[in-house]
Amino acid sequence: MHDILIVDDDPDMAAIVKEVLEAVGFRCRLATNGVQALDETAADMPDLVLMDMLMPVMNGWECAHALREAYGARLPIVIMTAAEHAGSRREETNADAVITKPFELRELIRVVRAFFPASSEQPEQSERSN
Repeated sequence: MHDILIVDDDPDMAAIVKEVLEAVGFRCRLATNGVQALDETAADMPDLVLMDMLMPVMNGWECAHALREAYGARLPIVIMTAAEHAGSRREETNADAVITKPFELRELIRVVRAFFPASSEQPEQSERSN
């Protein structure tokens, strides 16, 4: 089972993303800021990080740079942002993908599954649109 670290200071958004991804077979952990994300990653490296950009304590830009410095490209990072120019956010953070908020839950699942081809065969009965 693949382990996803969801980093978002919005508890409702984090809970929805966690619920949806767990429903299709992923194990998820939560962090509310970049410092917690770094601590979680150091304790047990996830298979993928889904990260909001605007957070207190340490924002997504700072966290993504710290994760890249520590783990390089072996830790995929997907940015979840409502910010304009999402493509530039990807370049600024050296992220592997960007999901623009608001997003369809099917799109979230599709993007996450793209990192784990074997997971693509999991049932889709639990997928919902937002």
